[in-house]
Amino acid sequence: MKFFDKFTETIFLKENSKLEEKIKKLSTLQEQYPNDEKIKKNLLFYKLGLSGEKEIEFELKNANLGMYVLHDITLKYEDLTAQIDYIFVTTGKVYLIECKNMIGNITVNERGDFIREVNGKKEGIYSPIRQAERHVEILKKIWLSGGGILNKLFTAGRFDNWYVPLVVMANSKNILNTKYAPQEYKRKIIKSDQLINYIKRDIKSIDKSLLNNKRKMEETAKWLLQLDTPQSSDDLKIENLEEFSEINLDLDKQVIKKRLIEFRANKSKQKNIPAYYIFTNDELEQIVKSMPKNLEELKSLDVLSEVKLKLHGAEIVDVIQNK
Repeated sequence: MKFFDKFTETIFLKENSKLEEKIKKLSTLQEQYPNDEKIKKNLLFYKLGLSGEKEIEFELKNANLGMYVLHDITLKYEDLTAQIDYIFVTTGKVYLIECKNMIGNITVNERGDFIREVNGKKEGIYSPIRQAERHVEILKKIWLSGGGILNKLFTAGRFDNWYVPLVVMANSKNILNTKYAPQEYKRKIIKSDQLINYIKRDIKSIDKSLLNNKRKMEETAKWLLQLDTPQSSDDLKIENLEEFSEINLDLDKQVIKKRLIEFRANKSKQKNIPAYYIFTNDELEQIVKSMPKNLEELKSLDVLSEVKLKLHGAEIVDVIQNK
């Protein structure tokens, strides 16, 4: 396949992300409203999402495969909207990527249900595969609404083979268990460190006569870029931050737990005492679970001894409240 000898670059036709705009705007809002919990949750969630996208970006820039990439594309068809994290235009297929950077371990069961587990607590989550498939469905409606409708109806099968929904899990620390998942789900969900090898294997399985050249790939990528309908950053206002207002509090608890562990390590070193003199791991778990807002609430938990409360209680509360 001589094509790969000529073109191995990863070309970003669109590299910027709306997440960066949202984080910048939210950071400004947080300075104005430092105690607003909704802003804190949204800022944490967006930063988590951006971190996942950067991990994928790193993999792409070192792919040595030959592709065009569009980052953060918004498609609209009538009253339908699709926000696509990445689109990869390769020689053999166009991948519409839904990037997920989730805390916790993810299991996909035999029914295709997604279950997330954090600190022993399990919860069902909306299927990111369904989300990615919906992106393809909206793009197909746009494609069919263009000129030459009869020809497109006859070639719709080619579209279905060419445009592929794919979910990429970007958190390298979590466990992805698809052992009992339906076979079609296993083909559509991968971890970010497996992404490039997955695409290479996928392209190798295609009839070489069906592969596109660089010019055709560029045309496809530019057509997709023309469909992008980005929103203005002015649309993000403090009274409209509803998209993730119900983010699971486990996100906050993970951050606070990390802060408390760092506090304990620093205090232990400073006072030259064992870390468990400040609080044990069991005590830490109970504190994080209850999230006391003040010293009285911490005392009412009946977790720490009077000595620990007197020496460290106020500081522990300050760490939890991020003061």
